[in-house]
Amino acid sequence: MNFIDGYLSGLEAAIHKLSRQDVSAVVEALLVAWRADRQIFIIGNGGSAATASHMMNDINKLTISPGKRRFRGIALTDNMPLVSAWGNDAAFADVFAEPLRNLMRKGDVLVVISASGNSPNLIEAVRVARAEFGAQIIGFTGDPGGKLAQQADLVVRVPSPELGHQEDGHLIINHVVCNALAERMRTE
Repeated sequence: MNFIDGYLSGLEAAIHKLSRQDVSAVVEALLVAWRADRQIFIIGNGGSAATASHMMNDINKLTISPGKRRFRGIALTDNMPLVSAWGNDAAFADVFAEPLRNLMRKGDVLVVISASGNSPNLIEAVRVARAEFGAQIIGFTGDPGGKLAQQADLVVRVPSPELGHQEDGHLIINHVVCNALAERMRTE
């Protein structure tokens, strides 16, 4: 089997083993947040930062339903001047936690995308969001998911040891979640 076939077969196996129940729980949690007019924050590093931006784009655009309230949300990954200012002037561990202190309100939702689940800046943001705002934490991780999987309220793990499969899986989860949200919001 060549590399392409092997990669795609591995991705297919990971998606096949993905917990539909966990994905459904994320959809329900985000619907609850939408109904309560809570804001959604999404964070990640590297490729997961790109997925965070993509997911917020989909939440803010794809879920629009005429006559219905829209989601409120922001990908903190989209403000590089602020990320670099906190990283340079304080510590990289603060690049998401400090903006949350400016923007988050009690009961908002933090979605954290991380293959390893162990990035110190993401774990610090989880700590601040929960301790200071009582935020619900949703994690998209690889398997086993590291500290994020232990600390999040809801976790969707992509069951593959391959980083590429995990990142691909996170983007697929995003599309499933956002399309399910759009469908549900249209019918409410």
